[in-house]
Amino acid sequence: MTLDDVARYDADRVTERDGHAVVVGASMAGLLAGRVLADAFESVTVLDRDPLPDERVARRGVPQANHVHALLEPGRVMLEDLFPGYGDDLLAEGGVIMDASKKLDLYQQGDFLAESPHELPFYCASRPLFELLVRRRMRERDDVTLRGECHVTGYRSDDEASTVTGVTLVDAADEKDSLAADLVVDATGRTSRTPTWLERNGYPTPETEDVGVDLAYSTVAVERPADDDRGYLVVPSPPTTRGGTAVPVEDERWIVTVFGRHGDHPPTDPAGLREFAASLPTAEIRELLDEHEWDGEEIHQYPFPASKRRYYEDLDRFPDGLLVTGDAVASFNPIYGQGMSVAALDALQLHHALANGRSDLQSRFFDRVADTVDVVWRMTVGADFEYAETEGEKPPGTDLLNRYLSWVVDAAHTDGHVSEAFTRVLRLETAPTSLMRPSVVGRVAGAKVREYV
Repeated sequence: MTLDDVARYDADRVTERDGHAVVVGASMAGLLAGRVLADAFESVTVLDRDPLPDERVARRGVPQANHVHALLEPGRVMLEDLFPGYGDDLLAEGGVIMDASKKLDLYQQGDFLAESPHELPFYCASRPLFELLVRRRMRERDDVTLRGECHVTGYRSDDEASTVTGVTLVDAADEKDSLAADLVVDATGRTSRTPTWLERNGYPTPETEDVGVDLAYSTVAVERPADDDRGYLVVPSPPTTRGGTAVPVEDERWIVTVFGRHGDHPPTDPAGLREFAASLPTAEIRELLDEHEWDGEEIHQYPFPASKRRYYEDLDRFPDGLLVTGDAVASFNPIYGQGMSVAALDALQLHHALANGRSDLQSRFFDRVADTVDVVWRMTVGADFEYAETEGEKPPGTDLLNRYLSWVVDAAHTDGHVSEAFTRVLRLETAPTSLMRPSVVGRVAGAKVREYV
């Protein structure tokens, strides 16, 4: 599912409100889940190992926090639905709301995509600012508690481990504690220990699928003129393994990230970074690094070996009182910028599952999340399998789909309508099947014919 395939958030759909919910992990996935849970529970506690100050900080638990983050359309819409005026908050803190149809230069497959005829709003900020603004809104609620510096050590359960009844933890004072809960949500990311707990308590564990991309990316912030809010994205196409992006953010900066897959990793020294950027097929990112003052000399690097998916929806047994969300279910190649927005779709699916009551909640929620993850997984993993070096199981039909998408991109270089249709798919606004509509296929076919005339 993408944004067009699921009903919007509607707080009035949740009519019963009682009990206490605990969310483990104050990532965007955990915060959004916590906000949705506040509609159905009298109190919600969100726990995290990191401090959660009222300031913009790159948390240790988000090692990729200093790099470019994209908030695609599901994330933008859900933040506005859950926290009305979020975009105004973002602007007040120096963030940027870009019209991606006019201001994002997207280079793919040998040329830039044409401008779209309609506006495509795109929120631009650092990951720490996105999180800070959500934390502030959450703290405004009397029914939500955020507790930092809490290390969750395990789940509480009944004697048969048929129901999770809370969590055990070590608090900021290094004291052991526990919290009772009617529902626990695991939003701890790729390192989730829920599979280990399931195995230890006699449950089947979810099948896990890895798709190896051997990616790494390096990032630096550079100064940005206040009136220049353009963004840049260079998508690598085989045999090229290198790409990069630059996004305007608060404090009049661009965050500039370059990346390389399958072992072709960017360096972490200034000269090497500039040389790597100069090897990209278009000059914009190199020029940002060469012509603008760097905001400090530190270059952050983050390795990403593989996309990972856990198939919780296929389990025939799972304890009551426990859910898993965000990267703990599926984490995707970060060059596509989909993580926060998939987390937003997970939260939306949680909202709809809760609106239908709590009976068999885990099964209904995991089925809903699978509908979302299926689409995004096929998109990202399919694109990764354009490279022969990608390791893992290739989804059926990938080669045929990739061939058609290459035709779509060729047409999108000169046709704004095709460019918009393709971009809305990349933004998780519409499903890839929308590119098979007659209006799009006709334009793509026409562009292909003109190649040979």
